[in-house]
Amino acid sequence: MTKKELAKEVISRLKKEYPQTDCTLDYDDAWKLLVSVRLAAQCTDARVNVVVKDLYAVYPTLEDLAKAPVERIEEIVRPCGLGKSKARDISACMKMLIDEFGGKVPDNMKDLLSLPGVGRKSANLVMGDVYGQPAIVTDTHCIRLSNRIGLVDGIKEPQKVEMALWKIIPPEESNDFCHRMVDHGRAVCTARTSPKCEFCVLNDICKKRI
Repeated sequence: MTKKELAKEVISRLKKEYPQTDCTLDYDDAWKLLVSVRLAAQCTDARVNVVVKDLYAVYPTLEDLAKAPVERIEEIVRPCGLGKSKARDISACMKMLIDEFGGKVPDNMKDLLSLPGVGRKSANLVMGDVYGQPAIVTDTHCIRLSNRIGLVDGIKEPQKVEMALWKIIPPEESNDFCHRMVDHGRAVCTARTSPKCEFCVLNDICKKRI
């Protein structure tokens, strides 16, 4: 089975296993997704979803957050960890959105990557979830599962995994594929406990590089 054939079968089976899939970060505006994905670094989405409620209770608009003292942002987002650097990036990002993009989150990779604290993972998430463009988000689940299953071979660097997956994942499947990898990584192919291979829908085709 070639990697393209393996990818096609993985996509098919995960679709059946997780028919409804989506980003697990709560947001109702593109700029809020940028805030949440920055806070999600080394933090669970569940905790981020709680913390941002407190943040938006004080600073409900993009303009409010851009004007907020960095120290105050840090106080609120501290439960997500790395509060100082995350607060600094969020503040600078919101200011740049207003000053250079008219308060609108860019719809292209080049401009998204120019924003403070925005890397390829964040930019791809925005491109896929907000703008409906093909996107491969190489978070920890995607990287772990791609290697275990055999879609990539011993590649750990997020951008290299992304580039390798672009060669075998159909563009129209890319966004939901990544969300389903997260679903599967949380439910079955776990990181902190032994993966539940006996319950896995990919058991017979997985390389099991655990």
